Amino acid sequence: MSHTGPLKQRASRTRPGRTALISGASVAGPALAFWLNRRGFAVTVVEKAGAPRDGGYPVDVRGTALDVVRRMGILPRLREAHIDLRRLTFLDTDGGEVASVDPRALTGGAAGQDLEVRRGDLTGALHMAVRDDVEFLFDDSIDTLDQSGHGVDVTFRGGTARTFDLVFGADGLHSRTRGLVFGPAARFHRHLGLCFAGFTLPNTFGLLRETVLWNAPGRAAALYAVGDERDDVHALLVFAHPEPPPRALRDPAAQRELVTQVFAGAGWEVPGLLAALRDADDLFFDGVGQIRMDRWSRGRVALAGDAAHAPSFLTGQGSSLALAGAYMLAVSLDGRDHTAGFAAYEHGTRPFVTVNQDLIGEGGATLFPATAQGLRRRDAQLRRLAAAPPEAGRAGGRPAHSALTLPEFTPPA
Repeated sequence: MSHTGPLKQRASRTRPGRTALISGASVAGPALAFWLNRRGFAVTVVEKAGAPRDGGYPVDVRGTALDVVRRMGILPRLREAHIDLRRLTFLDTDGGEVASVDPRALTGGAAGQDLEVRRGDLTGALHMAVRDDVEFLFDDSIDTLDQSGHGVDVTFRGGTARTFDLVFGADGLHSRTRGLVFGPAARFHRHLGLCFAGFTLPNTFGLLRETVLWNAPGRAAALYAVGDERDDVHALLVFAHPEPPPRALRDPAAQRELVTQVFAGAGWEVPGLLAALRDADDLFFDGVGQIRMDRWSRGRVALAGDAAHAPSFLTGQGSSLALAGAYMLAVSLDGRDHTAGFAAYEHGTRPFVTVNQDLIGEGGATLFPATAQGLRRRDAQLRRLAAAPPEAGRAGGRPAHSALTLPEFTPPA
């Protein structure tokens, strides 16, 4: 596999000391690279994609994570990219409106504080913040790891071999780094009984900065309009599936076949979405799951972001946990060797991760009820929420989103 980098180090802010390899250039990876670089690490980031990825679904940056991006200096850019979805409309099986609510009433957000941005805008801001200070190896990935010496010997799929003091896996829910060091994903992956297919299509629906969600028991179809009528909309088809479907997880044709079968006979705009699904060139299919691990490090290798503790999109906290966890990992290594630093990282971060992973009961039950009884109960709650004063749904603050206070991180002199 060819390299499209590296982007060599230029004008590094610190004198390199220890060397670090980070696998993954989405959210946790470049955030961790930013903070490690400021502690004197010479950082290399390897990413299997050919360039920073753009596009993608809207993601939230809330609570503690806002403090992270503020300290990174990228908050103004993210404010400019803020989507500000204004309405979330729920529909019944016939396409009739159940309720229309302010999205923040469900997320616990606060107007003028939380951010919602396209995933590509977030990853782009992170990459720009660090691209001149670390080395990026695009279109490549880790092939093998060996910790038998005084560092980590790494061979890359592109054919090169190098040795690093520390290696970090920030390569997502299906982390190869985790698999190489900790074993099969089945040990850590907790399937949450849902699968989803996402893709984009033209906005022929007249939607403007809003989300529309159609529900039937065990099935849901959503349209996310993150811009105006000229922008494509994001479609999301979610359905109950008690176990991950092995064939569909590997084969795009099987993915289309499975989704089409599950949603056969559905009303509203679903038939048109299924037609668009057949021709979509950006289809993303996966199971909805979490990663739960007893420990996030082994030897000189540690995990960050979804690779360590994916909370699932039902919590809305994946990107925020990745940002906060990357900061905590870097600051925990300040003045410590890797053994003590990784222990401090887990001790300081795990309670915050756990309280956010435990949000799944709220998210899954609200958005995707599996039974007709659950759907009726959900709809009744939504009607009450829609009729309540604007601030009623946000009473009580956001303890999970803000349950971690960041320690200070002072750059070396």
